Amino acid sequence: MVVSPVENQDGIAFVEGEYLPISEAKIPILDWGFLRSDANQDTISVWKGIFFRLEDHLDRFERNVAKLRMICPYNRSQIRSIMRECVRRCGFSDAYIQIIATRGIPPSGVRDPRRCQNRFYAFCLPYVWIATAEQQQNGLKLIVSSIQRIPATSVDPTLKHYHWLDFEMALFEAYEQGGDTVVLVDQNACVTEGPGFNLFMVNSGAVITPKNGVLDGMTRQTLFELCSELNVPCEQKAIPVSQLIGADEIFLSSTAGGLLPVTSVNEHTIGKGVPGPISQRLRKQYWKKRESGWHGTPV
Repeated sequence: MVVSPVENQDGIAFVEGEYLPISEAKIPILDWGFLRSDANQDTISVWKGIFFRLEDHLDRFERNVAKLRMICPYNRSQIRSIMRECVRRCGFSDAYIQIIATRGIPPSGVRDPRRCQNRFYAFCLPYVWIATAEQQQNGLKLIVSSIQRIPATSVDPTLKHYHWLDFEMALFEAYEQGGDTVVLVDQNACVTEGPGFNLFMVNSGAVITPKNGVLDGMTRQTLFELCSELNVPCEQKAIPVSQLIGADEIFLSSTAGGLLPVTSVNEHTIGKGVPGPISQRLRKQYWKKRESGWHGTPV
């Protein structure tokens, strides 16, 4: 199927070896990726025609496919080509690419995951922001949910999967309390992560982020590098909720937005109630370096 970029401003998908408009993309209802959330995905951004940390994302994707005991039907070179073709057919300068491996479908009546034929899908959309321009300017209202994150002893949080029911139910709770988004806690009442983002706090000039129970996010890794470059102390350790509420600054990291400031937690004002100086400095440096092509691979 040949698809013109101007005809697909909503996005393109790669399904069963074909490229098609995102509105026509479908997966088999019996795919365990749908029925059992038995899948792995990675989301890569494109900014001004440049993939960000493409090889790092592919490393993580391959690592997690192996953890799930899957065999992807396409090799790394083929996946790169599929991603580039999705962007090319869309014609987007700024885009959001998701690559997905699913368990697939076993023979009828079989429950043995080893008998499934693993599948690969991909799609490309216009770049996605998880915060509005106003929220980026003024800071997000964060709610700490009463819902506990799926324990790391049950599901490895470094797997980028679709086990989001804890996040989804927590989002309902946050919205009902007037929040913009939510972060979940672990069994020790320490904060972990939220739907699609890692969390950071600043205390006495040092940046702190949870060490355990979280995804090894690409933007998280990028912020470690930026902190080192700017001589900002940064460490990974447990963050009790009481420490989070007393933080000088808080921000989130995500492929869908980079660094996003938080100015209240459970209606407690953080700092002066505006994005803090370290958050702003790191955010400015992040986009400056991305604009320059840092960690970039041209589409």
